[in-house]
Amino acid sequence: MFRYWISSLSARLWLISVAALALSLPIITAIVLYVFNQFPEFMWQRDKDMKTAQEVAAGLRFDDSGRPASIVFDQQTAWLVKTAASEILYRVCDEAGNILLQSPQGRLFGTLDSKNLANEATLREKVMIDGRRFDLVTLGIDQQGTRFYVQVATSEIFNKAIMNLKLKPIPEIFGWSLFITMILFSLTFPFTVRRVMRPVRVASGAAASITPANLKTRLSYNDIPSEIKPLLLAFNDALARLENGFKVQQEFLASAAHELQTPLTLIRGQIELQPEIKDKELLFFEIDLMARHVRQLLHLAEVSESQNYHFSGVDTVDVAQDVVEYLARKADKNQVKLQVDAPDALPLLTADRSALFILLKNIIENAINVTPPYGAVSVAISDSSIQVQDSGPGIKAEYLPFLFDRFWRAPDAVHEGAGLGLSICKEIAVAHRWRLSVTPSAPGTRFIVWF
Repeated sequence: MFRYWISSLSARLWLISVAALALSLPIITAIVLYVFNQFPEFMWQRDKDMKTAQEVAAGLRFDDSGRPASIVFDQQTAWLVKTAASEILYRVCDEAGNILLQSPQGRLFGTLDSKNLANEATLREKVMIDGRRFDLVTLGIDQQGTRFYVQVATSEIFNKAIMNLKLKPIPEIFGWSLFITMILFSLTFPFTVRRVMRPVRVASGAAASITPANLKTRLSYNDIPSEIKPLLLAFNDALARLENGFKVQQEFLASAAHELQTPLTLIRGQIELQPEIKDKELLFFEIDLMARHVRQLLHLAEVSESQNYHFSGVDTVDVAQDVVEYLARKADKNQVKLQVDAPDALPLLTADRSALFILLKNIIENAINVTPPYGAVSVAISDSSIQVQDSGPGIKAEYLPFLFDRFWRAPDAVHEGAGLGLSICKEIAVAHRWRLSVTPSAPGTRFIVWF
């Protein structure tokens, strides 16, 4: 499990993203704190001073002649101006430099040069007031065609104290923000990756479902990331080449089987018409064996193509009885008893009748071959399976994985064959979505076809 997790693309993306986030957030935090500490006037002070000047201007009340008569502050600004009376100074003057209104400590401003007022409107500058450094903001306002000026001066010491109060909790806030962000990102990222990788999982599932029976299937490119599309294109191209090669192979098998059937029949007929030929029985045995191989090749070519199947409702008991009758002579020759055990009525099975006949014939024929004289082969039929039980010596455990491979024969096999019978059964079962299983029995072996 751990090895799978380490090799997982999702896990790697998660680790890389979390590491990148863990490195980037502290760097961003350090840069922000550095800017706040090194350039505070640009971050806080100037905006705050201008805002105070605008609040003074907004609080002006004018008399009937249009001259400033009083200033009304909101509760917070009034408290601040009163509490820090020596740190926040303000005054209102006319164009001639006459002071009309001022704060209790406004006298500390000193005299005004009326010539510079127009140039200082909406400007910021640093001035010395009463031996201390202040940040001065001058704001021009118009009232009934008359120009007035509002000046607000805030001491640098006061501004720095306010900024320190504001900046002090920032590192802790950033630290907790970083911690919470890391946790949330770590928890939500796997779900994000899972959603992003969903098209890849769908494509993988589609690829896993492709078998020789459906080589025409191609993987879809819908919602597939552009980085993955070249891989799917290459896979589909490989499928096309594989389909073509498989088709050529099947056509060759079918053609070869058809071409060989007629000559074998003619050879057998010629031998029967020649009385001078000796050991005819041996020749007939070899010809019949070769004909059987040819028929199996033809069956293999036929059952490997899905378009060769014609599905309909089939009576499994009826098909099994046909197979038993077909193999009755062989069973009698081998002195083997064939018996069918089935209930009186079973539902019809959707299948290709000919394919089911071939499947059962191959399994029952193999069972007859391995059953000793006076033994029995039983065929048990139910609504979910057909079980064929022989009374032979059984199959070695090491042979079981290879039973359904094409052209495989057990090293100690005593019966003639090409090793195609059970592989044909497997092709038929796959085409019908059935399952074949083999289980040792005492005595013999049991082959089960599960519907």
